Amino acid sequence: MSESLAVGRAQTRPAGRAGDTAGVAALDSRRKLQLALGVIWVLDGILQFQPSMFTKSFPDMLAESAHGNPGVVAGPITWSASLIDHHVVVLNALFATIQLALGLGIAWRPTLRLALAASIAWSLAVWWLGEGLGGILAGTASPVNGAPGPVLLYAILAVLLWPADRDPGAPSVAGRATGRRPAQAVWLVLWGSLAAFALLPASRAPGAISDMLTDGADGAPAWLAWIDTHAASALNHHGLAASIVLAVLLALVAVAVYLPAPALRAAIVLAVVLAAALWLAQGMGELFTGMATDPESGPLLALLALAFWPAVTRKEA
Repeated sequence: MSESLAVGRAQTRPAGRAGDTAGVAALDSRRKLQLALGVIWVLDGILQFQPSMFTKSFPDMLAESAHGNPGVVAGPITWSASLIDHHVVVLNALFATIQLALGLGIAWRPTLRLALAASIAWSLAVWWLGEGLGGILAGTASPVNGAPGPVLLYAILAVLLWPADRDPGAPSVAGRATGRRPAQAVWLVLWGSLAAFALLPASRAPGAISDMLTDGADGAPAWLAWIDTHAASALNHHGLAASIVLAVLLALVAVAVYLPAPALRAAIVLAVVLAAALWLAQGMGELFTGMATDPESGPLLALLALAFWPAVTRKEA
């Protein structure tokens, strides 16, 4: 009897391990990126539950995004901020719950499509009413301050990571749902626009980037404040040179999507490095200040870049 039980255990253990391995293998690259997007949405929901978000500080922060925008954009922002100000506790709790639901919905396969579709609608609404279209029309857009608006990147990622195989032979995850050419166009427009934003007065003024770095140091941990403060000191009065270098690097990343796979991989590595540098410049989204609503554009740009990583072809192998 004991021998048969021992044999039974010996037979079931390897099967369990094999099942675990198969489960991990079932998470292909697209699913891993979807889960990463879901985690960021959950983080947004948690940040929205911070005590400061239930105070007047939250609607005041939203109202600031109306500054400099044309009336047709600024009017709805001011109206929504006023509405939230009068019902801040209820509405903020609702906003936080929605973002948690989006993240959990993306993580659960049966609700994946619904959650991704809802995240696109929610992102576009917040991009307008919460971020003032990323400051694009206000003339304040810069890659260093999160342009074209972090929340817009959620919508772009939802489209690129949509669970469909319109082009199953696409070399990257991003091209499978939309097709390789539309995905390449999205990459070119996004990174090309970042290069253009880097050359706007908001970035190229002598102390523009330095001032943004100084702002990113406010409320940051000592080590991050040290990095941002020293970088701000080094770039002070060198905004034009810094903006040109940044624009050139972003432009190289933008056009690399049409280059052969080895060159594209190098550009994606550069894109991730730039995203990390921008995130540090943004004070890691001010996650440590109690007023952050998202982790800013850095992590989202890195996630988007990884979605374009080309698979190894037989010829390369």
